[in-house]
Amino acid sequence: MKPLPSTQLDSPWSNMIRDASEWFAGPLGQQLLAQEKRALGDELDRCFGSYLVHYGPFVDSLPESPMIKRSVRIGAALPGVEIICDEQAWPLGEHAADIVVLQHGLDFSHSPHALLREAARSVRPGGHLLIIGVNPWSAWGVRRAVSREAFRHARCIRASRVGDWLNLLGFALEKRRFGCYCPPLSSSRWQSRLARMEPVGQRIQVPAGGFYLLVARKLMVGLRPLRQDRRERMGKLIPMPVAKISRRDVEQ
Repeated sequence: MKPLPSTQLDSPWSNMIRDASEWFAGPLGQQLLAQEKRALGDELDRCFGSYLVHYGPFVDSLPESPMIKRSVRIGAALPGVEIICDEQAWPLGEHAADIVVLQHGLDFSHSPHALLREAARSVRPGGHLLIIGVNPWSAWGVRRAVSREAFRHARCIRASRVGDWLNLLGFALEKRRFGCYCPPLSSSRWQSRLARMEPVGQRIQVPAGGFYLLVARKLMVGLRPLRQDRRERMGKLIPMPVAKISRRDVEQ
């Protein structure tokens, strides 16, 4: 694929992605991605197919699964991205992928609706769309509100709202889970002390984890039933014999 023009690579969207990538490379971003990698691996082990497409504003290894033959990363010009493209124009055919993963793509997006439409269009009927986003109702959501780093640009869209968008795009939400219950602390010492919160939160699944993971399946395209005419056929009129009355009978 040909590289994007330099004007597009230096666009506000590309600059935001690069800033987000630097934040994910830091200690807090790595803490969040480490927990997401475990949850994502558990869900991908239940999926199967030939092609997986991953989109995310960070540099990390591609999610792998023995049930998937080929994985490819698309998005902004970051190390490891094989297909460079704009968030609103994926160079993929319709129904090209069995699985599409949007990992914080909606969080760092100038047009979340357009990005989600591109991802939904690329999933084959019966395939899966997995979305990971920052949970606004968590300590990470509070951190985003007071952050002075690139994390402050995260949209933190609610999981319920994303679920409504998926429903409109013809997807059925199969699962919603949360993770990363340890608060965003830069100190590794405090992270190790609070690490016991993670297994407890994972077991209870309180909707207060730092991230949410949505697993949605694209509904099959069915045939539209033929419209039937509900009007009943009317039978033919049959002449009935009518008695004749003479004028003489009436006068009497």
